[in-house]
Amino acid sequence: MKARIALDAMGGDFAPLVCVKGAELAVREDSEIEVILVGREDEIKSSLNKHPQIKVVHAEEFIDMDESPAISVRRKKDSSINKAISLLKDGQADVFISAGNTGAVVCAASLILRLLPDIERPGIAIIFPTTKGFCLLIDVGANIDPKPMHLYQYGIMGSAYTELILKKNNPTVGLLNIGEEESKGTDFMKEVNQLLKECSLNYKGNIEGRDLFLGKYDVVVADGFVGNIALKVSESVAIATGEILKKHIKDGLLAKLGALMLMPTFKKIKKDIDYTEYGGAPLLGVDGNVVICHGSSSDKAIKNAIKVAKEMVEKDVKQKIKERLHSL
Repeated sequence: MKARIALDAMGGDFAPLVCVKGAELAVREDSEIEVILVGREDEIKSSLNKHPQIKVVHAEEFIDMDESPAISVRRKKDSSINKAISLLKDGQADVFISAGNTGAVVCAASLILRLLPDIERPGIAIIFPTTKGFCLLIDVGANIDPKPMHLYQYGIMGSAYTELILKKNNPTVGLLNIGEEESKGTDFMKEVNQLLKECSLNYKGNIEGRDLFLGKYDVVVADGFVGNIALKVSESVAIATGEILKKHIKDGLLAKLGALMLMPTFKKIKKDIDYTEYGGAPLLGVDGNVVICHGSSSDKAIKNAIKVAKEMVEKDVKQKIKERLHSL
Protein backbone atom coordinates (compact mmCIF):
# COMPACT_ATOMS: atom_id res chain seq x y z
CA MET A 1 0.00 0.00 0.00
CA LYS A 2 1.37 3.39 -0.98
CA ALA A 3 1.53 6.00 1.75
CA ARG A 4 0.45 9.43 0.52
CA ILE A 5 2.30 12.13 2.45
CA ALA A 6 1.05 15.74 2.44
CA LEU A 7 4.14 17.80 3.30
CA ASP A 8 4.01 21.48 4.27
CA ALA A 9 6.74 22.65 1.91
CA MET A 10 6.77 26.17 3.40
CA GLY A 11 7.29 25.06 7.01
CA GLY A 12 10.64 25.34 8.77
CA ASP A 13 13.69 27.58 8.91
CA PHE A 14 15.06 26.35 5.57
CA ALA A 15 11.88 25.80 3.59
CA PRO A 16 11.09 25.04 0.88
CA LEU A 17 14.53 23.71 -0.13
CA VAL A 18 14.98 21.12 2.68
CA CYS A 19 11.39 19.94 2.30
CA VAL A 20 11.88 19.36 -1.42
CA LYS A 21 15.22 17.61 -0.95
CA GLY A 22 13.89 15.55 1.96
CA ALA A 23 10.98 14.40 -0.19
CA GLU A 24 13.35 13.45 -3.02
CA LEU A 25 15.54 11.45 -0.63
CA ALA A 26 12.48 9.61 0.71
CA VAL A 27 11.05 8.58 -2.64
CA ARG A 28 14.44 7.45 -3.90
CA GLU A 29 14.69 5.08 -0.94
CA ASP A 30 11.10 3.83 -1.00
CA SER A 31 8.92 3.30 -4.06
CA GLU A 32 5.85 2.89 -1.82
CA ILE A 33 5.81 6.57 -0.86
CA GLU A 34 4.03 9.39 -2.66
CA VAL A 35 4.72 12.96 -1.48
CA ILE A 36 2.44 15.92 -2.07
CA LEU A 37 4.39 19.15 -1.57
CA VAL A 38 2.02 21.93 -0.52
CA GLY A 39 3.10 25.55 -0.85
CA ARG A 40 4.08 28.20 -3.36
CA GLU A 41 4.37 26.27 -6.58
CA ASP A 42 7.01 28.42 -8.28
CA GLU A 43 9.33 28.32 -5.24
CA ILE A 44 8.93 24.56 -4.87
CA LYS A 45 9.45 23.73 -8.54
CA SER A 46 12.57 25.89 -8.77
CA SER A 47 14.42 23.34 -6.62
CA LEU A 48 12.47 20.20 -7.48
CA ASN A 49 13.67 17.56 -9.90
CA LYS A 50 10.84 15.89 -11.79
CA HIS A 51 9.76 12.69 -10.12
CA PRO A 52 6.59 10.61 -10.63
CA GLN A 53 6.23 10.05 -6.87
CA ILE A 54 6.18 13.76 -6.02
CA LYS A 55 3.30 16.12 -6.74
CA VAL A 56 2.84 19.82 -6.01
CA VAL A 57 -0.31 21.51 -4.71
CA HIS A 58 -0.24 25.30 -4.74
CA ALA A 59 -0.95 27.28 -1.58
CA GLU A 60 -0.38 31.01 -1.82
CA GLU A 61 -0.06 31.75 1.91
CA PHE A 62 2.11 30.36 4.66
CA ILE A 63 2.22 30.87 8.43
CA ASP A 64 5.40 32.34 9.90
CA MET A 65 6.96 30.91 13.06
CA ASP A 66 6.16 34.01 15.12
CA GLU A 67 2.51 34.36 14.09
CA SER A 68 -0.35 33.72 16.51
CA PRO A 69 -1.49 30.12 15.84
CA ALA A 70 -5.24 30.56 16.34
CA ILE A 71 -5.47 33.87 14.47
CA SER A 72 -3.27 32.81 11.54
CA VAL A 73 -5.07 29.47 11.07
CA ARG A 74 -8.43 31.24 10.87
CA ARG A 75 -7.29 34.17 8.71
CA LYS A 76 -4.99 32.35 6.31
CA LYS A 77 -7.40 29.81 4.85
CA ASP A 78 -5.07 29.21 1.88
CA SER A 79 -1.97 28.61 4.01
CA SER A 80 0.17 25.58 3.28
CA ILE A 81 -0.71 24.13 6.71
CA ASN A 82 -4.48 24.49 6.25
CA LYS A 83 -4.41 23.22 2.69
CA ALA A 84 -2.24 20.19 3.45
CA ILE A 85 -4.33 19.17 6.46
CA SER A 86 -7.45 19.55 4.32
CA LEU A 87 -5.96 17.02 1.88
CA LEU A 88 -5.72 14.59 4.79
CA LYS A 89 -9.27 15.39 5.91
CA ASP A 90 -10.65 14.85 2.39
CA GLY A 91 -8.92 11.49 1.99
CA GLN A 92 -6.43 12.69 -0.62
CA ALA A 93 -3.50 12.05 1.75
CA ASP A 94 -2.79 9.56 4.54
CA VAL A 95 -0.44 11.68 6.66
CA PHE A 96 0.43 15.35 7.15
CA ILE A 97 3.95 16.55 8.03
CA SER A 98 5.17 20.04 8.92
CA ALA A 99 8.31 21.66 10.32
CA GLY A 100 6.45 24.96 10.55
CA ASN A 101 4.69 26.83 13.37
CA THR A 102 3.93 24.09 15.91
CA GLY A 103 1.06 25.96 17.51
CA ALA A 104 -0.54 26.51 14.11
CA VAL A 105 -0.19 22.83 13.22
CA VAL A 106 -1.81 21.76 16.52
CA CYS A 107 -4.58 24.34 16.11
CA ALA A 108 -5.31 23.53 12.46
CA ALA A 109 -5.22 19.77 13.04
CA SER A 110 -7.62 20.08 15.98
CA LEU A 111 -10.02 22.34 14.06
CA ILE A 112 -9.97 20.60 10.68
CA LEU A 113 -9.46 16.95 11.63
CA ARG A 114 -11.14 17.20 15.04
CA LEU A 115 -10.10 15.07 18.02
CA LEU A 116 -10.46 11.35 18.57
CA PRO A 117 -13.46 10.24 20.66
CA ASP A 118 -12.80 10.72 24.41
CA ILE A 119 -9.69 12.86 23.79
CA GLU A 120 -9.85 16.42 25.09
CA ARG A 121 -6.43 17.71 23.99
CA PRO A 122 -3.78 16.37 21.58
CA GLY A 123 -0.21 15.78 22.68
CA ILE A 124 3.15 15.77 20.91
CA ALA A 125 5.16 12.60 21.53
CA ILE A 126 8.90 12.51 20.96
CA ILE A 127 11.40 9.65 21.08
CA PHE A 128 14.24 10.15 23.56
CA PRO A 129 17.48 8.15 23.41
CA THR A 130 18.29 6.44 26.73
CA THR A 131 21.01 4.18 28.10
CA LYS A 132 18.64 1.26 27.47
CA GLY A 133 17.40 2.25 24.02
CA PHE A 134 14.48 4.66 23.71
CA CYS A 135 11.61 6.12 25.64
CA LEU A 136 8.64 8.20 24.53
CA LEU A 137 7.98 11.58 26.15
CA ILE A 138 4.50 13.05 25.80
CA ASP A 139 3.59 16.00 25.80
CA VAL A 140 6.39 18.33 24.65
CA GLY A 141 4.46 21.47 23.83
CA ALA A 142 0.99 20.97 22.39
CA ASN A 143 -0.82 21.70 25.65
CA ILE A 144 0.86 23.94 28.23
CA ASP A 145 -2.17 24.39 30.48
CA PRO A 146 -3.58 20.87 30.81
CA LYS A 147 -6.06 19.21 33.12
CA PRO A 148 -5.22 15.95 34.94
CA MET A 149 -7.45 14.00 32.53
CA HIS A 150 -5.34 15.23 29.59
CA LEU A 151 -2.19 13.66 31.04
CA TYR A 152 -4.09 10.45 31.77
CA GLN A 153 -5.06 10.33 28.09
CA TYR A 154 -1.44 11.01 27.08
CA GLY A 155 -0.43 7.94 29.05
CA ILE A 156 -2.91 5.80 27.13
CA MET A 157 -1.93 7.19 23.71
CA GLY A 158 1.80 7.09 24.45
CA SER A 159 1.57 3.49 25.60
CA ALA A 160 -0.31 2.45 22.44
CA TYR A 161 2.18 4.25 20.17
CA THR A 162 5.15 2.69 22.00
CA GLU A 163 3.73 -0.79 21.50
CA LEU A 164 3.04 -0.23 17.81
CA ILE A 165 6.04 1.77 16.65
CA LEU A 166 8.80 1.10 19.21
CA LYS A 167 7.65 -2.53 19.51
CA LYS A 168 7.71 -2.67 23.32
CA ASN A 169 5.20 -5.09 24.78
CA ASN A 170 3.22 -3.78 27.76
CA PRO A 171 5.41 -0.64 28.06
CA THR A 172 6.09 0.83 31.48
CA VAL A 173 4.70 4.32 32.09
CA GLY A 174 6.03 7.04 34.42
CA LEU A 175 4.95 10.57 35.36
CA LEU A 176 7.59 13.32 35.16
CA ASN A 177 7.62 14.93 38.61
CA ILE A 178 9.97 16.53 41.14
CA GLY A 179 10.37 13.31 43.12
CA GLU A 180 9.55 9.62 43.01
CA GLU A 181 7.45 9.56 46.18
CA GLU A 182 3.67 9.78 45.81
CA SER A 183 3.62 12.73 48.22
CA LYS A 184 5.78 14.84 45.85
CA GLY A 185 4.49 17.47 43.46
CA THR A 186 1.49 19.75 43.28
CA ASP A 187 -2.12 18.72 43.87
CA PHE A 188 -2.39 18.61 40.09
CA MET A 189 0.40 16.03 39.81
CA LYS A 190 -1.01 13.97 42.67
CA GLU A 191 -4.36 13.81 40.88
CA VAL A 192 -2.68 12.69 37.63
CA ASN A 193 -0.74 10.06 39.57
CA GLN A 194 -3.98 8.71 41.06
CA LEU A 195 -5.72 8.56 37.66
CA LEU A 196 -2.82 6.63 36.12
CA LYS A 197 -2.68 4.23 39.08
CA GLU A 198 -6.33 3.34 38.67
CA CYS A 199 -6.19 2.39 34.97
CA SER A 200 -4.86 -0.80 33.40
CA LEU A 201 -1.68 0.73 32.02
CA ASN A 202 1.65 -0.64 33.25
CA TYR A 203 2.08 2.47 35.39
CA LYS A 204 5.10 2.55 37.70
CA GLY A 205 4.76 5.95 39.37
CA ASN A 206 6.70 9.21 39.35
CA ILE A 207 10.01 9.71 37.57
CA GLU A 208 12.51 12.51 38.17
CA GLY A 209 14.08 14.54 35.38
CA ARG A 210 17.52 13.07 36.10
CA ASP A 211 16.19 9.60 35.26
CA LEU A 212 14.77 10.55 31.87
CA PHE A 213 17.80 9.33 29.91
CA LEU A 214 18.37 6.24 32.05
CA GLY A 215 15.57 4.28 30.42
CA LYS A 216 13.72 3.78 33.68
CA TYR A 217 10.34 3.77 31.91
CA ASP A 218 9.26 3.27 28.30
CA VAL A 219 6.72 6.12 28.32
CA VAL A 220 7.10 9.35 30.28
CA VAL A 221 4.05 11.57 30.71
CA ALA A 222 4.45 15.32 31.22
CA ASP A 223 2.45 18.50 30.79
CA GLY A 224 3.43 20.43 27.67
CA PHE A 225 5.18 23.22 29.58
CA VAL A 226 7.53 20.93 31.52
CA GLY A 227 7.94 18.51 28.62
CA ASN A 228 9.00 21.26 26.23
CA ILE A 229 11.57 22.60 28.69
CA ALA A 230 12.94 19.08 29.21
CA LEU A 231 13.23 18.67 25.43
CA LYS A 232 14.98 22.01 24.85
CA VAL A 233 17.38 21.52 27.78
CA SER A 234 18.26 18.07 26.45
CA GLU A 235 19.01 19.48 23.00
CA SER A 236 21.20 22.15 24.56
CA VAL A 237 23.12 19.63 26.70
CA ALA A 238 23.81 17.48 23.62
CA ILE A 239 25.18 20.48 21.70
CA ALA A 240 27.19 21.77 24.67
CA THR A 241 28.72 18.35 25.35
CA GLY A 242 29.92 18.14 21.77
CA GLU A 243 31.48 21.60 21.94
CA ILE A 244 33.20 20.87 25.28
CA LEU A 245 34.65 17.66 23.85
CA LYS A 246 36.00 19.52 20.83
CA LYS A 247 37.53 22.16 23.09
CA HIS A 248 39.41 19.65 25.25
CA ILE A 249 40.47 17.49 22.30
CA LYS A 250 42.39 20.50 20.99
CA ASP A 251 44.37 20.78 24.26
CA GLY A 252 47.17 18.45 23.26
CA LEU A 253 48.56 15.84 20.92
CA LEU A 254 47.64 12.93 23.20
CA ALA A 255 44.00 14.09 23.34
CA LYS A 256 43.93 14.39 19.55
CA LEU A 257 45.33 10.88 19.10
CA GLY A 258 42.82 9.49 21.57
CA ALA A 259 39.98 11.26 19.81
CA LEU A 260 41.12 9.84 16.47
CA MET A 261 40.99 6.31 17.89
CA LEU A 262 37.55 6.94 19.37
CA MET A 263 36.12 8.56 16.24
CA PRO A 264 33.89 5.56 15.34
CA THR A 265 32.47 5.63 18.88
CA PHE A 266 31.87 9.38 18.72
CA LYS A 267 29.96 8.90 15.45
CA LYS A 268 27.73 6.25 17.05
CA ILE A 269 27.00 8.52 20.00
CA LYS A 270 26.19 11.42 17.68
CA LYS A 271 23.79 9.22 15.75
CA ASP A 272 22.04 8.13 18.96
CA ILE A 273 21.39 11.68 20.15
CA ASP A 274 20.83 13.35 16.76
CA TYR A 275 17.16 14.39 16.43
CA THR A 276 17.41 14.20 12.64
CA GLU A 277 17.67 10.41 12.97
CA TYR A 278 14.15 10.27 14.45
CA GLY A 279 12.61 12.66 11.93
CA GLY A 280 9.48 13.99 13.55
CA ALA A 281 7.14 13.68 16.50
CA PRO A 282 3.58 12.38 16.10
CA LEU A 283 0.72 14.59 17.24
CA LEU A 284 -1.43 12.05 19.05
CA GLY A 285 -5.10 12.59 19.73
CA VAL A 286 -6.27 14.18 16.49
CA ASP A 287 -8.41 12.19 14.06
CA GLY A 288 -5.67 11.79 11.48
CA ASN A 289 -1.96 11.02 11.16
CA VAL A 290 0.08 14.16 11.86
CA VAL A 291 3.86 14.45 12.31
CA ILE A 292 5.56 17.59 13.61
CA CYS A 293 9.22 18.27 12.80
CA HIS A 294 11.85 20.50 14.38
CA GLY A 295 11.86 24.01 12.91
CA SER A 296 15.52 23.68 11.95
CA SER A 297 15.03 20.28 10.28
CA SER A 298 17.48 19.27 7.56
CA ASP A 299 16.56 17.32 4.45
CA LYS A 300 17.67 14.18 6.31
CA ALA A 301 15.25 14.95 9.15
CA ILE A 302 12.40 15.50 6.68
CA LYS A 303 13.23 12.21 4.96
CA ASN A 304 13.15 10.36 8.29
CA ALA A 305 9.90 12.08 9.26
CA ILE A 306 8.38 10.70 6.06
CA LYS A 307 9.54 7.23 7.11
CA VAL A 308 7.89 7.70 10.52
CA ALA A 309 4.72 8.88 8.78
CA LYS A 310 4.62 5.84 6.52
CA GLU A 311 4.98 3.53 9.50
CA MET A 312 2.06 5.26 11.22
CA VAL A 313 -0.08 4.45 8.18
CA GLU A 314 1.12 0.85 7.94
CA LYS A 315 0.54 0.19 11.64
CA ASP A 316 -2.81 2.03 11.58
CA VAL A 317 -1.79 3.95 14.71
CA LYS A 318 -4.89 6.15 14.79
CA GLN A 319 -7.29 3.20 14.81
CA LYS A 320 -5.24 1.28 17.38
CA ILE A 321 -5.28 4.28 19.73
CA LYS A 322 -9.05 4.54 19.28
CA GLU A 323 -9.39 0.88 20.27
CA ARG A 324 -7.14 1.34 23.31
CA LEU A 325 -9.12 4.37 24.47
CA HIS A 326 -12.35 2.44 24.11
CA SER A 327 -11.01 -0.54 26.07
CA LEU A 328 -9.89 1.67 28.95
